[in-house]
Amino acid sequence: MDSTIHNRLKKVRLLAMDIDGTLTDGAMYYSPEGDMLKRFDTRDGMGITLLHCSGIQTAFITSEETDIVRMRAKKLKINHVFLGIKKKNEILASLCEKLGLAFDEIAYIGDDINDIPAFQVAGITACPADACSQVKNRALIQCTRNGGHGAVRELAEIILTAQEKPLTLPEDW
Repeated sequence: MDSTIHNRLKKVRLLAMDIDGTLTDGAMYYSPEGDMLKRFDTRDGMGITLLHCSGIQTAFITSEETDIVRMRAKKLKINHVFLGIKKKNEILASLCEKLGLAFDEIAYIGDDINDIPAFQVAGITACPADACSQVKNRALIQCTRNGGHGAVRELAEIILTAQEKPLTLPEDW
């Protein structure tokens, strides 16, 4: 990894994430009754837990407004959850101000063109392997894993490794 990116990763104190196509595989599943389902990867969840154990905060920012995301956020103890957001850059900037963080202390991972404005705010930008080309061209880090298949875990490990933090759970977890 480029030493400049490595040094920037050391500053990260918040990882903000898109949901569909990043934490999920991007597919929309519907039951015969019309209920929508989303597929999440448990390894991504463990990556988020590892970040929390190392003192790095996390946020969900999505244009979707579903209880499924609220439930996943609750399970993973995500304190900053923004649903139905069209201007992700504005939310990210507002969150930085609220938390007293500089933009270079923020990492953002997303997969599609509606994530590009958030890339303009975050100090570290990343995308899953199957992100659209417009996002891949702008991301500092292109994960080797697809959305919903471990991309967030991969990024979490990249951040923690750069910060020389453990990739294991504490004994009291």
